[in-house]
Amino acid sequence: ILKIVLANCLIISIICCFFTFGIFSALVYSAILFIILRKRFDELKHDYEILLDAVKRLSNGDFDVEINQDIGMFNTEFSNIKDGFEKAVSEEVKSQKMKTELISNVSHDLKTPLTSIITYIDLLKDEQLDYEKRKEYLDTLDRNSLRLKNLIDDLFEVSKVNSGDVKLNLVDVDIIALIQQAKFELIDKFNEKSLIFKTAFPNEKIILSLDSLKTYRIFENLLMNIGKYALENTRVYIDIDNSDDEV
Repeated sequence: ILKIVLANCLIISIICCFFTFGIFSALVYSAILFIILRKRFDELKHDYEILLDAVKRLSNGDFDVEINQDIGMFNTEFSNIKDGFEKAVSEEVKSQKMKTELISNVSHDLKTPLTSIITYIDLLKDEQLDYEKRKEYLDTLDRNSLRLKNLIDDLFEVSKVNSGDVKLNLVDVDIIALIQQAKFELIDKFNEKSLIFKTAFPNEKIILSLDSLKTYRIFENLLMNIGKYALENTRVYIDIDNSDDEV
């Protein structure tokens, strides 16, 4: 705008130098300039109204809206706005679906040990129960109570992750030893299904700066899912590849 005003000022100053016809020429020039700028402004206003109408329809959930006419510099803007809306909605739908699945899974996982605890408490109310049975029931209660506590801790951990309130205790960790430890802790579950592990690990240690507890729980969770869902007598492959910039 400043450039246009300065250029216009210069042109009018030159026109005014022609004394007799200068003022008349300046008026004619100003009138022509007004008509041109007015026409351009009307075009911009028309294009903007089309863009605004399309964006309103988009914000109301009409993602099939298209602008089939040329709206000048707003063409690219509308495309970017539409892509942004679709991406945001897609991410929100995905997030809500994951939250629903999480609640469903957690509810099921919490219900199992809780039902067991209630059942065994009822059994312990039997005054005729012998010592061995009572001890067996108490051991079962202890295991299910611990499992319930771990599930609730996991739920709080997920809440922290979703809120971004996660603090990492970074230490030097041998990633190979961590995986082997997690595998060793669950070896009984793997033996029950006769799972055959095929591992390919580098000979040397791989030291990374990680939160050892959280990383261990990641590996433990993956291996527990293997033990839970793998078919019997099948092979399990674990490869560790140490490249230049990632493991």
